[in-house]
Amino acid sequence: MSSLYFLLKTIHIISATVLFGTGAGSAYYMLRAHLSGDVHAIAVTTRHVVAADWLFTTTSGIVQPITGVWMAWLVGWPLTQTWLLLSFILYFVAGACWLPVVWLQYRMRDMAREAVANKTPLPPLYYRYMRIWFGLGWPAFVSLVVVFFLMVFKPI
Repeated sequence: MSSLYFLLKTIHIISATVLFGTGAGSAYYMLRAHLSGDVHAIAVTTRHVVAADWLFTTTSGIVQPITGVWMAWLVGWPLTQTWLLLSFILYFVAGACWLPVVWLQYRMRDMAREAVANKTPLPPLYYRYMRIWFGLGWPAFVSLVVVFFLMVFKPI
């Protein structure tokens, strides 16, 4: 195999790790801040999570399909192989969950920032958005775990 393939594979593995790690880390810190009930902690955490999403999740989310398809092309794997098709579908599911999550994070960040500035509690809408955010995280998380499995083992 060519050195280009191994370079792409290295980039693909690193970006998959960054994508998954940032998602898991962001979820952990958002949930911990939320459960603390500390509006200031929530404001700071949501600000950092929004920044991390754009810096790490977005870039790795773009790199993943580009390097994946490029590697498949270099090796000669048809994109219609079951494990690749399943990976594409699950990656799409994760992305379809992530896009509204980003919007929710922006809104929760703004609500928390406003609550801190005005020294008021978080509005009920914040809690509604947090429940939706939490609910969308599960299918995205499970989808990416299965994609990792498919990429490593190529079972079908």
